Amino acid sequence: MDETLEEALASAWALLVRAAGDPRHPCRVVQLATNGSDGAPQLRSVILRGVDPASRVLRLHTDRRSAKVAEITAAPRVALLAWEPRTRVQLRLVGGAETLTDGPVWQAAWQATPAASRRDYAQASPPGTPCHGPPAAPGGAGPARNFAVILFTVDRLDWLRLAPGAHRRAGFASDGDVLRGTWLVP
Repeated sequence: MDETLEEALASAWALLVRAAGDPRHPCRVVQLATNGSDGAPQLRSVILRGVDPASRVLRLHTDRRSAKVAEITAAPRVALLAWEPRTRVQLRLVGGAETLTDGPVWQAAWQATPAASRRDYAQASPPGTPCHGPPAAPGGAGPARNFAVILFTVDRLDWLRLAPGAHRRAGFASDGDVLRGTWLVP
């Protein structure tokens, strides 16, 4: 398939929108890279919760006590990686992130979070805290106080489709309110 740059970008956004809306989509789980407090890259899987192509914003949820929140506060430039195995499309996204712990966007996200998922924010100790064995199921009061929203604004998007004998790659970079693209050698 010989897509245009516009089609490649549109397919990237469509993939992300589908993933955010479908819990079984392989791109629902994306990899988030931050700069760790020791200067080493930190990489972890996160769940894609929302995508707004018009504003180039992706929404993730996390525990406000997690290391990634402190890392984003210290160095808000982060990256995301998504891989769609069926179509063999990889998306690498770079941009700025901010963490919300109150306000209307935070409130709407918390209200939309299912009760079963809300319990994940009820652990007494922050994520990554050492313990003597597997922790008990969360059940503390007030899980909302530990809930945070990460808004990730895409500044660069690298689209790569692997096809035998016909790999295609395009890079898109922010130019004001839009992403402008160019073909790249795969």
